[in-house]
Amino acid sequence: MRGQALVLALVLGLATACGGGDGETGGTTAKGGEDGTPQVTITPANGNDKARPDQGVTVTASGGTLGDVSVKLKGAAVPGTLSADKTRWRSRWTLQPGGRYQVSATATSAKGKSTTATAAFRTSRATAATRVNNVVPSENETVGTGMPVFVQFTKAVPENAKPAIERAIEISSTTPTEGAWRWLSAGESFNGLPSIVFRPKQPWKPHQRVTVKVHYAGLKIGSDVFGDRDVTRTFKVGDSHTVNINAKTHRLVVKKNGRTVRTWGVSLGAGGDVQRDGVDHLLTTSGVHLTMDHVRLERMRPPGKKKGDPGWYDEKVPWATRISNSGEYIHQNMDDPSCLGNRNCSHGCVRSPASDAQWFFHWSYRGDLVQITGTKRSLQWTNGWGYWQLPFAKWAQGSALGKTVTTTKA
Repeated sequence: MRGQALVLALVLGLATACGGGDGETGGTTAKGGEDGTPQVTITPANGNDKARPDQGVTVTASGGTLGDVSVKLKGAAVPGTLSADKTRWRSRWTLQPGGRYQVSATATSAKGKSTTATAAFRTSRATAATRVNNVVPSENETVGTGMPVFVQFTKAVPENAKPAIERAIEISSTTPTEGAWRWLSAGESFNGLPSIVFRPKQPWKPHQRVTVKVHYAGLKIGSDVFGDRDVTRTFKVGDSHTVNINAKTHRLVVKKNGRTVRTWGVSLGAGGDVQRDGVDHLLTTSGVHLTMDHVRLERMRPPGKKKGDPGWYDEKVPWATRISNSGEYIHQNMDDPSCLGNRNCSHGCVRSPASDAQWFFHWSYRGDLVQITGTKRSLQWTNGWGYWQLPFAKWAQGSALGKTVTTTKA
């Protein structure tokens, strides 16, 4: 009779586990028996069709410890962590909006008696209009050692959502690297998109892989609306490329992994066009720039001017490698060749011999460090990718969590 009672208790427990839950925020419980079988509770409850994705999945055991916990979405396992005493399991990240989840968990008592609970539920489909627009660098792109990581959004992110988003970004690299995230408004961003940007404290070590996982799905972004999807990006850091340009000696020196590989004469901004903002727009900016993109033939016109104004020009310039948002490029010289290596004659760009400009266009990565010295105009940190202009401690103050991070080992 005692054996029959034990079987009956387990059957009753399983029947309870497969039954309905106790509301949207409640759980499904497989109750233990008087003979010492443990109790298992799964939250969200079985049958819930509007579970909050930001609450994740929790499984708890009373009167025993958890062994097997299986949480699946479309057949794929959902990662989670088990407490040190093995009585509580929690999903590591938030859940996919509109996802159908299946949960199974078994707890065992000290006397070897076990209870299994199961539940199936669906999360709320309500997604926020604020979405991840893009992650930069591109998938499998090879970048320079100064390259930042951008997570760009379609709309401004609510302040109260920023800490959760920051916590939900995993970044790993072959060589663990200290860095910090900084939130940028649309006005501070180089392309007008609200962003969170990771910058390493020191340049990336060359020849490694970096993976960024943005666990955005299910994060609470607004009032009862949630992030729509996760985004993952893996890129490579290539050779160390550094460029030093001196406006006074009119020389450009390129180094690869610390060794000089090429040098040539250049012509920088001549100056002499101070506009209402007090900026001399014909001066090249001094500071640490990054190569941003490459344009085979770039159309160039002066900022703040229209056709017919003094100083107006409209040119198509080949082999243009952008280094700021204020119209600065390393590009092929199209004017007086005697300026190269001798004097500054440009509108603010770094004019170079055709063969050198073409070589640099093909050789350089996005994110290569370009140090310009010798001019009276400083690069502002919000100008393009001028982030290395900010001391690292000040950069890190832009984190919603107020702390630096070290990438995990990939």
